[in-house]
Amino acid sequence: MENHKIAFQIHQRDNVATVLEKAGQGETIDLTGDGKEKKITAVTEIPTGHKIALGDIASGENIIKYGVVIGRATADIPKGSWVHLHVMQSIYDQRSSHLDIQTGAPKDTRYE
Repeated sequence: MENHKIAFQIHQRDNVATVLEKAGQGETIDLTGDGKEKKITAVTEIPTGHKIALGDIASGENIIKYGVVIGRATADIPKGSWVHLHVMQSIYDQRSSHLDIQTGAPKDTRYE
């Protein structure tokens, strides 16, 4: 029996879902929540708690989660890809573009 990962789509308008367990490239992810689609394939590795694109998102398009716009794509994002600071910018936190992708630590602040 194949081990499927799970992602949660909060609102039917969302174009991203949250992966509840780390997914590897090529793994099937079962979609739960308020969406119409029931499965998606990860085309990149996606860390636990991060977003997966539910469809192709063009650079400049809105990222929608909770049924509202949370950011904008800064690059083309293929369906099934990891959606994070390397391909999007928050519209709520302008400093997000200065944070390390893996740790979330500010890259524009020098600590001594």
